[in-house]
Amino acid sequence: MKTLKDVATVIRSKNAGPYELTFDVLFPDITTYERVVESGVVNAQSVSQLYGIPLEDVKGIIHFAPALAIKVTIKRPRVSGNLGESDVYGAQQHAPFLTLAIN
Repeated sequence: MKTLKDVATVIRSKNAGPYELTFDVLFPDITTYERVVESGVVNAQSVSQLYGIPLEDVKGIIHFAPALAIKVTIKRPRVSGNLGESDVYGAQQHAPFLTLAIN
């Protein structure tokens, strides 16, 4: 079984302001992009499970075909820079996406 890291060219995370994180998943070609989008594997439920967050904390999932990309935004578990927060820039939060199984 393939995972998202096997088919994506880029998987990254970053701040979307102090209260949200955004994830970009970029694909090498339209065929791969469409296969992942049509599988429906990147959805609010799977993101909620990957990050152990409530479903309502998944703020959005955008499929953007011109860039062969999927963008996911979630509420940050802790505000950027807050006490106990370990990644102020949100740049190290994409790891759970690497293991997401692709149908």
